[in-house]
Amino acid sequence: MYHLTIQTDFAAAHNLLNYHGDCENLHGHNWKVEVTVSAPVLDRAGLGVDFRILKGETKKLLQGLDHKYLNQLPPFREVSPSSENISRFLFEQLETIFAPYQVKVEKVAVWESDRACAAYTRD
Repeated sequence: MYHLTIQTDFAAAHNLLNYHGDCENLHGHNWKVEVTVSAPVLDRAGLGVDFRILKGETKKLLQGLDHKYLNQLPPFREVSPSSENISRFLFEQLETIFAPYQVKVEKVAVWESDRACAAYTRD
């Protein structure tokens, strides 16, 4: 099995719901996003999937989050836009986006700082 990982980023504001502390207030992050997919076979060029496709499709998805107030977006109106929930949202969206490319999304990690991230897998 081959595993391919890309990194990209987006900036957005949010506040955590049902949380008591500083993060219940409006604040922002420059999130780093890591997406890992697996490919059981390689194409004739020796690729599981072109990194250009992985980066491009992920960046298109992130455009819907970039420079937004996440709490106002439909996926996060009723669900706290925590790094955990953002990683799950991105994972589920990317599963659909990458299905035609014959790769499986394995993990999406969302870093809200250089030292803190949350990841989602189907395990």
